[in-house]
This record gives sequence, C-alpha cells and structure tokens, in this order.
Amino acid sequence: MKMNGARIMLECLKKEGVDTIFGYPGGTVINLYDEIFSFKDIHHILPRHEQAGTHAADGYARATGRVGVCIATSGPGATNTVTGIATAYMDSIPMVIITGQVPTALIGNDAFQEVDIIGITRPCTKHSFLIRDVKDIALTMKKAFYIASTGRPGPVLVDFPKDVQIAQGEFHYPDTVDIRGYKPNLSGHPRQVEKAVAMILESKRPVMYVGGGAVLGGAAEPLTILAKNLTVPVTTTLMGLGAFPESDDLSLGMLGMHGAYCANMAMTHSDLIIAVGARFDDRVTGKLSTFAPHAKIIHIDVDPTSIKKNVRVDLPIVGDVKDVLTKMIKQAEKNKDKLAAFETALEPWHGDINAWKEKHPIAYKHSNTTIKPQFVIEKLRELSNEDAIISTDVGQHQMWTAQFFKFNKPRTLLTSGGLGTMGYGLPAAMGAQAAFPERQVITICGDGGVQMNIQEMATLVQNRLPVKIVILNNNFLGMVRQWQELFFDKRYSSTCMELPIDYIKLADAYGAKGFLATKPEEVEDVIRRGFAEDGPVIMEFKIAREEKVLPMVPAGASLNEMVLNA
Repeated sequence: MKMNGARIMLECLKKEGVDTIFGYPGGTVINLYDEIFSFKDIHHILPRHEQAGTHAADGYARATGRVGVCIATSGPGATNTVTGIATAYMDSIPMVIITGQVPTALIGNDAFQEVDIIGITRPCTKHSFLIRDVKDIALTMKKAFYIASTGRPGPVLVDFPKDVQIAQGEFHYPDTVDIRGYKPNLSGHPRQVEKAVAMILESKRPVMYVGGGAVLGGAAEPLTILAKNLTVPVTTTLMGLGAFPESDDLSLGMLGMHGAYCANMAMTHSDLIIAVGARFDDRVTGKLSTFAPHAKIIHIDVDPTSIKKNVRVDLPIVGDVKDVLTKMIKQAEKNKDKLAAFETALEPWHGDINAWKEKHPIAYKHSNTTIKPQFVIEKLRELSNEDAIISTDVGQHQMWTAQFFKFNKPRTLLTSGGLGTMGYGLPAAMGAQAAFPERQVITICGDGGVQMNIQEMATLVQNRLPVKIVILNNNFLGMVRQWQELFFDKRYSSTCMELPIDYIKLADAYGAKGFLATKPEEVEDVIRRGFAEDGPVIMEFKIAREEKVLPMVPAGASLNEMVLNA
C-alpha cells in the first residue's frame, strides 16, 4: 500500500512507540500537519515557540527515559530550535528533531525560509540526516532513533524536504539497523571490572562520584546496591542528583562550585575516586592542578571520548554504567572474605566525613520577616509528593533546589546542566507533565528565567497540564548579581529588574490561578493552595533580595577553598 512521505514519517514514529510530539506548523511542514490532523495514534501538543517545544521534548525524554520528539518548520522555525538542541546535546538527552525543508530542487538557492539547519546544528547534534528520497524515510528514522538512544544518548536532527513529504512510496519499517562505524561498546571488560574492585578494596578513603550518566543509563539501583554493600560514600553532580538517595547516610550531596563542604573535602582528601557516568566538568573539579591530589581515578563511561578528556585516569572502563556496576556487585561478592576488613578500614574515613558534615552543613539563616528562598524549597519538599518531578531554570534558584530539595529518585530533577539555559524550566515541566498527566510536576524558576518562555502558560491551560510554577522573585538576575556583589564591588550592571510584574494577574490573563506570598508565614498556605488546584498555577514568593547561594568555590579556586559565609 502506497502513502505519501508525510504519512510514512508518522508511521515511523508510531513504530518507535512515540505517543507525544511537540511541534509548530509552517509552510514546509504543512503536508506533515495535514496528516497529523487525522492521525489518532500520536498526541500532538502545540507550544507557543519552537524553542519551548524543543525543551518540552527534552523534558519528556528526561522524565521518561524515552526519545523526545519535536517538529519545526524551515528557516526561523528551525533556527528557533537550536538552543533546545544544544541544551539536550550538552546533557546527553535522547531526542529526534524533525525540521521541514524547502523542496530538494531549491536547496542551496536561498529560497524563502531556507536555512542550512544541518550545518548550523552540526556542532550540537549527535548526528543529522537530510532525507532526499521517499524510499529513505523509514531507514533514516530507524537510524535516527537508534543513534539518539544508544551509547551516549543525544539529539539527532532529521531535515525533511517538502517534496519528499508529498512523494508517494511504500512503507516498510526495518526491525533492526546496522550502522557501519557506529558500534557503541555497552559491555564493560571483565578484567577491568576485576581490577576496579581490587582497587576499591585496597583503598582507605574511596568516594563514588556520580554524574548524569547514571540517571540516563538506568543505573540507580545497582549504584545504590554497590555503594551500600561496600559502604563507600557517594557524591553526585547536579545532573546526577536522584541517582543515589540523598536521605541515605552514605550520601554526601552535590559537589562542586555550590556543592556541600563535606563532598568537596571528601574529594580533596580521597585516595580513590570511582567516577560513574560523569565527565569531570569544570564546575566540579575547580582548579584542575589541585583537584583530588591524593586520589587514583577509576572512570566508568559509555563514551570513550569522555574518559581522560579532563583529568588523568588510572583505570578506564568503557561500557554501559548499569552493566559495569552490576558486574562490580558480582565481583565484590566474590571477595566476601575481604569485605568485613574493608568496612572496618573505612571507619576513620566515615568519621572524617561525618565531622565535615557537622562542621559546615548546607544551611541558611532563618528570618521571621523576610522569605528566604531556601525555606520555600524546604516547604515544597515537605508538602510535595514523593515521586514529584521538579524542573528548574538556571541560576540561584537552581542551586538552592539542588542543595535543599533532597532528591531520592532518578528522573525527578530536570535541569539544564551543561549549557545552563534560562527559560528551560517551564517548557521542560510541560513535557514531563504531558508524559505523566497524573504525577505532580513543579517548576522552580527565578523572575528572570521564567519570562523567557512564559508564553507556554497558554499551552498548559489549553492542554490541561496542571504544572505548578514556583517563582522565587528577588527582582534581580540573581546569580549574576551575586558574582557582581562578591567580585565586582557591587556594580550591579544590568542585573536589576525593578519593573513590577503582577504574576497573579498574568496567571489570570492566561486562564490559570495565581497566589502570592510576601511574608514567611504565608509560604505554606500558598503552596497548599497551589497544590490543591486542578490546573496550572503560578505561586510567587517575594524573597530576600540579596540572598546568596553558599557555599561557593570561586572561579579558578580549589575545591577546598570555599566561600562559606559572606
């Protein structure tokens, strides 16, 4: 049975198990949208901006572990997706982005709304395709989903010319795909695993340093089992939060620039770091020449190019982190005779860590007159559901969330780590809510970032997506202001946002509900009222204007050179 290319594309998405797509129509995808009109197997959500649609697909992917899908037309529609694509690329999020393109005969002729989106996005996609023939659609889409979701995940762009959408062809979807030159190694080498366990059992001050790869690789369970079996303390990056329960005694919390004192001190004094799905980002290592000066490093990652890229590594293990950790559990069980002695040998190390936890815990000064943002985060944590999904924008509120929310489950924090994209939080929450209509989804934003995609309030209302939007409003671009205060003599250049915005009226204008708290005693009531509403809600909190995110490792400083009070 023959069908047009647009219909073949939708049938491919159906074969891949796609149930939701986020897209914005336009001239070069109008044929695709004509097929979407009568295609009942996939739910389409219309964002109010293509960047937001891309972030929504990203949020969907992070929350579910499946490939997120978005559509944009050519030209400005395609270029509007670039920030969302780069955000996903930096954080290794599996996505397929379908962009319309002018007819193949016009490519390269500067046709109306033509742009080389493959060339533009080549540095921030895992791979990209230009479909030139209707016969190639099915195999191309099979490859796109395979590449996006295997190995180190990432965004794949598919450019889809208008004439290929119109052309007729037969639909045959391949069961498997074999791509020459792309053979990700998923199985950790047994000998390397054996060496890793031996190194751990010989160490006296080990630390497991866990990144976003543990979340993306579904490795939370074996990670937790291994850490508990060996009684090795665990610290996570921002992207790794939730991979190991922060309520556990072995948890050190987040490390790095705004990490916990105990985590940074543990890394500094460790004699062995077991890095799991982490890339030794500059926000984690601080000054590289002084990073973990006494430690040997075991680095586990599915992406061989991430190993040894930033730091020296004593033992590399290339493979899927879940596979490697599972093998390490089995290997540790073979050394049961050594485990009791090893646990005893770690007692002084745990004593040091507990002393660091007590000396400088993550804390803040309470106020009876001004709302402290940390207090709002704590109340949100107390009153939200155990499996609530939290998204954030980028800035101070992001770090306060990381410090005070205490994540115990993977895929419950959606945040832009690598690119640091303001405007990410609201549309990402939209994507997560579309994936899980019955779960509680909360986005925590600053008054700067929330305005970058505030138009998606209309999408939430139209699609009955009950996202709860928390705005920590200090009338500043808070993180930049903090740096200006600490390092630029309080010269607040272009960071003060004094124009008063009535977010309660704004919520009403979109057909949603809004609540405001200006005093500490109003915080809990506003949260309870917001959570009780069936639809989307804005909860605004007027917070202390010059509250800072502390601790803080200044740029270029070592991890143990933390600003603890200011």
